[in-house]
Amino acid sequence: MVQQKVVMDAEGIDRSLTRIAFEILEKNKGVEDLFLVGIRTGGVYLADRLRAKIAATEGKAVPVGILDITLYRDDLSTSHRKPRLGKTDIPASLDGKRVVLVDDVLFTGRTIRAAMDALIDFGRPRLIQLAVLIDRGHRELPIRADFVGKNLPSSLWEAVSVHLTEKGGTDQVIIEETN
Repeated sequence: MVQQKVVMDAEGIDRSLTRIAFEILEKNKGVEDLFLVGIRTGGVYLADRLRAKIAATEGKAVPVGILDITLYRDDLSTSHRKPRLGKTDIPASLDGKRVVLVDDVLFTGRTIRAAMDALIDFGRPRLIQLAVLIDRGHRELPIRADFVGKNLPSSLWEAVSVHLTEKGGTDQVIIEETN
């Protein structure tokens, strides 16, 4: 039996993204040399939302890129599934930029490690920061987020899912436990 619990609704997601946008602006002292990169797929939608919030505050557009990390994953050789490649679109060089990687859930840290490896193929950023909607813990690598919407301690047998309207759902974060 699967038990589901909504841990963040649409208003909570919006408030968290608004706070993250302001924190990004504060930490980077504005938008100069700022570049948002969403990790496919959920991170892409969240990066777009952050871009809109930052533009509404600063009156300037921040470039947004899309990063597919499939070929950079460290579990490709152990997976029995055929990898599905998505499109990567980094519209400009990352050289000297303040890159904010955006993802929906931070778990073991392996996705972020793969994303940093992939980013280096597009230039040498001045710095890389990480923004996540949910940090659920259980790190396997020494990675932490600079900007977090919600810390959600979870057990290893629970699944955390971010549902977004852009993916055909309702904005909400759900935690599922299988008994």
